[in-house]
Amino acid sequence: MDQHYGKGIIFDMDNTLLKSSIDFARMKQAIFSLLLENGCCQPDLDWQRHTASQLIELGRQSARMTERLEAQMWEAVAAVEKEGMHGAVLEDHAAEVLAALHQRYRLYILTNNACAAAQEALQETGIAHYFAEIVGREQMAELKPSPSGVHYILQKHPEWPTAAWMMVGDSWIDGKAAQDAGIRFIAYQGEAQEMERRGVTPVVALSELRGLLAIC
Repeated sequence: MDQHYGKGIIFDMDNTLLKSSIDFARMKQAIFSLLLENGCCQPDLDWQRHTASQLIELGRQSARMTERLEAQMWEAVAAVEKEGMHGAVLEDHAAEVLAALHQRYRLYILTNNACAAAQEALQETGIAHYFAEIVGREQMAELKPSPSGVHYILQKHPEWPTAAWMMVGDSWIDGKAAQDAGIRFIAYQGEAQEMERRGVTPVVALSELRGLLAIC
């Protein structure tokens, strides 16, 4: 392992490093429809207040849930992801920021997207080589906002304290995953009110990625 690394930064991908257009509302509605059609939830379920992964987890708690149904839900998720990530471009200053941070930090991607789709998008935008690993949903026991993916990454460097890590993301689910794993969270163009409502408190809130260079 490169000896100059002593700290790590975990990046969310969508709307943190890549300007994707994944329609998360349509994704959640597709999952809800499948749950409802198969008797796995009630019609009055407030599906909009849940993440896609939380809706799938609710389905798993139903006696009517089957492996086939869960596979159908993940297929619906993958279809919306693929459509939304097609033609994704970099967030402003992402390349220059990663090039600078790569000299001093070990960098990781942590995304709820499928690993293969994430790798393809990051390769196409020319930034995949900056990351020690691209961690997708296949590597997690539970998706963000669970800290499972953060723990997966931290376990790769057991010699580093949690204080050596930080996570950068645009959503409350990134902040919740970071906080519950005991690492610092930096919000990038996040919705402050939603984060506060969800109990997420970033150590810093950035309006542009270049701000990372002033604090890292």
